[in-house]
Amino acid sequence: MKFFADTAEVSEIRLLAGLGLLDGVTTNPSLIVKSGRKMHEVIEEICAVTPGPVSAEVVATEVEGMIAEGKLLATIAPNVVVKVPLTEDGLAACRAFVASGIRVNVTLCFSLVQAIVAAKSGATYISPFVGRLDDINLDGIQLIRDIREVYDIQRYPTQILAASVRSLNHLGEAARAGADAVTAPAAVLRSLIRHPLTDAGLARFMADWRSAQG
Repeated sequence: MKFFADTAEVSEIRLLAGLGLLDGVTTNPSLIVKSGRKMHEVIEEICAVTPGPVSAEVVATEVEGMIAEGKLLATIAPNVVVKVPLTEDGLAACRAFVASGIRVNVTLCFSLVQAIVAAKSGATYISPFVGRLDDINLDGIQLIRDIREVYDIQRYPTQILAASVRSLNHLGEAARAGADAVTAPAAVLRSLIRHPLTDAGLARFMADWRSAQG
């Protein structure tokens, strides 16, 4: 499974890349606003650091605006993936982008039928929001399983990008459910490395080493 960092902080992206934990990046306007920099400037720098796909989201809500913004975003770097919401206008924009050879991440997916129509529209990625479904007592991981089953049966090439992942449990279960990729905050990805028994074992090793040195 591929790991995508859900961030606009270039320092975090560089750190994850150095650890081998980075296959791509997802961003959104809210994350870029927090960085205090201009959107195109941030995306260009992220794309330079990240060889994998970088999802950059449109802010328009009508199809004409989405297409104009998305085409502009796609000129920033060849690894830009235009992110659109799972709405009628978003799917219409998706079809236009696909016809122009632009890859698309359809986001804000909360049901199996939404995932099906996104695949039929030619989406490169579908982003089901695991955590937000769990927030309303629905099973986000089960949605991943359902999408995986249908995509395999129908042979849709759209990749499942598990989003709104907030914990190690979410990440592990998304992998078991068949997600092609997962996007999570940098802190969640870094925590994959850590385990209390690893820390305890290292501490004991170092204590034994110091004791052996007299």
